[in-house]
Amino acid sequence: MKISILDQAPISSGYSAKEALEASAQLAQSAERLGYTRYWIAEHHDLSGFACSAPEIMLSYIGAKTKKIRIGAGAILLPHYKPYKIAESFNMLATLFPGRVDLGIGRAPGGSAEASMALSDNFLEGVRKMPDKVMELLQFLNNDFSEDHMFAKISASPLPEISPEPWLLGTSRKSSLMAAESGTAYAFGQFMSEKDGEDIIKQYRENFIERGLIQKPKVILTVSAICADSTYEAKELALSSMLWKIKAENREGNDGIPSIEEAKNYFSSLDVEPFNNRHRIIIGNPKEVAEQLKDMKQLYQADEIMIVTIVHRYEDRLRSYELIAKEMIK
Repeated sequence: MKISILDQAPISSGYSAKEALEASAQLAQSAERLGYTRYWIAEHHDLSGFACSAPEIMLSYIGAKTKKIRIGAGAILLPHYKPYKIAESFNMLATLFPGRVDLGIGRAPGGSAEASMALSDNFLEGVRKMPDKVMELLQFLNNDFSEDHMFAKISASPLPEISPEPWLLGTSRKSSLMAAESGTAYAFGQFMSEKDGEDIIKQYRENFIERGLIQKPKVILTVSAICADSTYEAKELALSSMLWKIKAENREGNDGIPSIEEAKNYFSSLDVEPFNNRHRIIIGNPKEVAEQLKDMKQLYQADEIMIVTIVHRYEDRLRSYELIAKEMIK
């Protein structure tokens, strides 16, 4: 069973952004050693708790520290940018790391309204033009504009021998239909969606149009999971993630991923039950987590599972991925 990693480059309380990014590089190296299929890193802008604002730069660093694992962005937030520059950046990566580069495309803002304004002046206009931006980006990656197109005489150089593999990331029917009609692979973010993902993925498969990018529909299901040697320990680790999400939802001050002690104090002071379905996290020992991941893969008819893990200590995050790999990668 193929499993992969989505890294949001979390910054834990008491740690710096530099330490978070170094932990991300170490995680990518460990993922390769453990047999994970891909390592993707997310893009965020001026959000406390997230360290990576430029996936393409981080991927060049990680690519140089690994040898065979696929590396990619999860995702480049396309409404902020011109497709030509994104194609150039990822063609550059694909030239440096042949046959290893994925280009995940998303349309979320990735930060505040002020950050969006600083990036691109009119984010909503970029969202409106998203279908056109996606098609233009794919044409630059394929270097296949028609002869009468205004961009026919230019290329997103350097042109790699193996183009980046394009993925559209999303949580809605709109995103799955865009992926299908564009002929890209599709990554459904179950960990951040309350929607009926099975039908969304089914819609993608049923409407897929082959455009020379990939031969058939390809689906990643991205889930949140925390694994430890015991269920009790996994639940303790998950407290940090749950408190962090609650603070983010309530727009409370956020100093990074809180420690277990901070989370325990918070929940006990409010007499709050932290474990409920709205957080959509798989929590347990290796056998429990593996069983749930396999069930979800079957339920959603996914080709691959991608796992995002948010805990306070970077050592515990790595341990979670190690335990899952030992249980699921044979």
